[in-house]
Amino acid sequence: MSLIYCVEDDASIRELIGYALESQNFAVKTMADSHEFWQAMESEKPDLVLLDIMLPGESGLSILSRLRDQAAYKTLPVIMLTAKTSEFDIAKGLNEGADDYVKKPFGIVELTSRIHAVLRRCQARKEMPHILECGPIRMDEERHEVTVNGTACPLTVKEFELLRYMMINQNIVLTRERIMEAVWGFSYEGETRTIDMHIRSLRQKLGTNNRIIYTIRGVGYVLKN
Repeated sequence: MSLIYCVEDDASIRELIGYALESQNFAVKTMADSHEFWQAMESEKPDLVLLDIMLPGESGLSILSRLRDQAAYKTLPVIMLTAKTSEFDIAKGLNEGADDYVKKPFGIVELTSRIHAVLRRCQARKEMPHILECGPIRMDEERHEVTVNGTACPLTVKEFELLRYMMINQNIVLTRERIMEAVWGFSYEGETRTIDMHIRSLRQKLGTNNRIIYTIRGVGYVLKN
């Protein structure tokens, strides 16, 4: 049974989510703020976190950032719950490392579908090889480390996930839409220029080895070994 933490300051929403997820055979613990969340994290690590962005005290984005800064929680699935629906706000959460987002008000069927989808993606990642290689690039998924010709190459969470997806699909042309669904979550409705920005950043960090990322004009990208 998957354990889900729900961090939401609205008591009625907390109660609704708790009841609905328990009826779907999830174990659920609900918290009203970051203090309760971090206390719970000290005793047990959940399988997934539902995290409201606008919380009293420490915000959901701050909690997410702290999670991604800790090796033990870098890949912990997180779905953001947000009343903010602008592309900028959503992109900010996804770029910080959120696995998906759900706009308020939301339906329980939609929420549970998103949870199942994220958990499936997480399980698929666990079943993949932990060491990926492409030319001079070596990725250690367990340590969340990338090296280029033996030299460490620090990446953001989304840069890491983007490169990982391209390394798994070496020599396959990936459309922007396919990359968006796999890396940013199937529900992401933002502009695909977000991908182009991350590709540009990846190329800069790879330095002279960036030629292995090819642009297929009007289609997407391909990583060639």
